[in-house]
Amino acid sequence: MHEQTIHWKSPALTRVPFDLYSDQQTAQDEQGRIYRGATWSYLCLDAELPEPGNYRTTFVGETPVVVVKDDDGEFYAFENRCAHRGALIALEKSGKTDNFQCVYHAWSYNRQGDLTGVAFEKGVKGQGGMPASFCKNEHGPRKLMVAVYCGLVFGSFSDDVPPINEYLGPEICSRIERVLHKPVEVIGRFTQALPNNWKLYFENVKDSYHASLLHLFFTTFKLNRLSQKGGVIVDETGGHHVSFSMIDPTAADESYKEQGLRSDDSKYRLKDPSVLEGFKEYDDGITLQILSVFPGFVLQQIQNCLAVRQVLPKGIERTELNWTYIGYTDDTSEQRTVRLKQLNLVGPAGFISMEDGAVGGFVQRGIAGARGRDAVVEMGGEGTGSSEGRATETSVRGFWKAYRAHMEVSA
Repeated sequence: MHEQTIHWKSPALTRVPFDLYSDQQTAQDEQGRIYRGATWSYLCLDAELPEPGNYRTTFVGETPVVVVKDDDGEFYAFENRCAHRGALIALEKSGKTDNFQCVYHAWSYNRQGDLTGVAFEKGVKGQGGMPASFCKNEHGPRKLMVAVYCGLVFGSFSDDVPPINEYLGPEICSRIERVLHKPVEVIGRFTQALPNNWKLYFENVKDSYHASLLHLFFTTFKLNRLSQKGGVIVDETGGHHVSFSMIDPTAADESYKEQGLRSDDSKYRLKDPSVLEGFKEYDDGITLQILSVFPGFVLQQIQNCLAVRQVLPKGIERTELNWTYIGYTDDTSEQRTVRLKQLNLVGPAGFISMEDGAVGGFVQRGIAGARGRDAVVEMGGEGTGSSEGRATETSVRGFWKAYRAHMEVSA
């Protein structure tokens, strides 16, 4: 097992060391063992690269990456780092190109990341240039394996990563297919800076316990209450999960009043209630599904608002959260209007999710003096199995199960 600077006091997953959110050595180890390890990281949607030459720049952990479509219709991904002096190869977030050329010294690369040209490789007027032994085939940025599932493009630096469908598992695959069962297109984007460690946000995504307690909007307008029908699915590794629920506006529920919760404040009203007026999208009756894939991908369906989220570490106490909102290519104009209106529910200033942008920072600040102490993650027991109820932290414990496996640490 890996010698880690942070030690778990118990093999159980119900106590999580607070030091994991602020330790520099741990953050460095995560880059190698998780992000450059045997995991699949979300890169982009295939819909964002419709034609040969289309590319996007993104990150796997802290490593900058280019993902591009070539003439063969395949997607390729490679480190966004020139083999010469390490400058970025592609500077823009997206574009279309026949090849890439580093602005620093004009070294060139094809769409598959191969070094194809060195400026003045033979020198000038018989002077300078690269030595005769220099071979372009031996130099270039690191390449990633690429897999596409239901229009989601994933990349991995590891040759040992399982095939994508095996990595996801059958239950997660079926829940991805439920939403991404037909072609989509991008209808909006946001990038959000979070003042906390990446793990705090990804835990929060998996935390079905908090959703109707933190988010006043959820319970006020009865979009999500723990008493509603739903459940939590956790895959065998623990790293991936699905939380889902179904709106039942006729159900009588006194449990929130009995708890005296701030999230059961009925004095609030919407000036324009049409933001909640949607349309039936799926036959299973599920009105909310949040799905996560370790280490940093989220697929959401909140009523008719569909989006993918990418969670990226940007230092120990900073995270970048990329929101990409999608609609189906065959949406009617009325359906597209509903989706765009419901964009107001989620995102950096969303009626539902704006608290998620702050609460991780509350934890990061709250644990500043808590070295050697642990978080308590016991809601719903000690296991990491799926649950018919959502007053549980089973998927949070699942995250730590997968995390410990990838980090190769034991108690």
